[in-house]
Amino acid sequence: MYETDKETEAVVLVAVEEDSPDAGAVRAEDSLSELAELVKTAGAEVVGRLVQNRESAHPGTYIGKGKIEELRELLEATGASGIVTDDELTPAQMKNLEDALGCNVMDRTMVILDIFAQHAMTGEGKLQVELAQLRYRSTRLIGMGRAMSRLGGGIGTRGPGEKKLETDRRVIRNRIAQLNRELTEMKKNREVRREARTRSAIPVVAIVGYTNAGKSTLLNYLTDAGVLSKDALFATLDPTTRNYRLPNGQEILFTDTVGFIRKLPHHLIDAFRSTLEEAGYSDLILHVVDASNPDADTQMSVVYETLRRLEIGDRKVITALNKQDRIVGERVLKDLSAERVVKISAKTGEGIPALLDAITDVLLEGKEYVERVYSYAEASKLQGIRKYGQLLSEEYVADGIAVKAYVPKDRKDLM
Repeated sequence: MYETDKETEAVVLVAVEEDSPDAGAVRAEDSLSELAELVKTAGAEVVGRLVQNRESAHPGTYIGKGKIEELRELLEATGASGIVTDDELTPAQMKNLEDALGCNVMDRTMVILDIFAQHAMTGEGKLQVELAQLRYRSTRLIGMGRAMSRLGGGIGTRGPGEKKLETDRRVIRNRIAQLNRELTEMKKNREVRREARTRSAIPVVAIVGYTNAGKSTLLNYLTDAGVLSKDALFATLDPTTRNYRLPNGQEILFTDTVGFIRKLPHHLIDAFRSTLEEAGYSDLILHVVDASNPDADTQMSVVYETLRRLEIGDRKVITALNKQDRIVGERVLKDLSAERVVKISAKTGEGIPALLDAITDVLLEGKEYVERVYSYAEASKLQGIRKYGQLLSEEYVADGIAVKAYVPKDRKDLM
């Protein structure tokens, strides 16, 4: 990956506010506030904003001619070197805006890809980011010469997808094929590890949530995982799995996942699908919510919609309303899709015991406590208990094996 200069790029944010937004849609100003955080995370400075009310985005230039003139004046007044649009631009929109404004034009997707390129640490993470970058740029070769060759400071320039300007379709197509092969091999290795976990019958709890909700902070609090935790969007990308023993003695695995965000580029969903699929193989989903965020309800909806896009929305969910230490006064948040809702602070430890109790209770739902002596002729049943239930203890006595365990209610053959 090439290093870039430390010069900070100044940009103006641009959005279209549709006249008849869908019910529950996020207003442009709110979406721009999140985009500003993304731009800041990427290393640039926001020096202005422009919002146009339209029935829909202009098919050729995203915003209308009058707003383009207003935007040009804003660029001159602020000294900005580029703009960032809140929606993903078509190749034609990007080229036409560059021609009309004579500056760098980036969109929300480019910023998110750039952040991912900065934060990917593992080999697989870097490959996934490069794949997403190449898929995005494969449809934007015409008219992107200047943007793709720009290696100065700022955003939209980093990452393994910008090694040289020789990114013609044939080169990109071949590289995408190679990346897919490498990621397929990594996926096979992950499946082997997943099968080993399945054989061990250790329950897996997947931690999901909107970016910067506090997932890594929670994992660090519970397991001392040492995962990077900071107040920034997409601070961590690479999944982390750690063992944990619940208060009742049951061993589980916590698996952290990539944070979600509204308008998450489909290129990233596709590239990170194999990693995000870890949540699909979990026994329980722990949904971490930043309860101090005024937009928490919308963020929760984005998480559930992303889970549906990944076809893993059928798991039992426990929602942890995090960052209670930041809330002033009383705030009511509901999650009707969750089995349990618990208020916590991953920073201070508030509510963690209640959260662990909720995880224990939900994992034990559908299981029956068994305390009996199995004859030595029934010793094979213990393997079934280990696989499908939870073996708490076993002791070899004169009459057989004294067992304390939780067994699925539908497995009467093991009781």
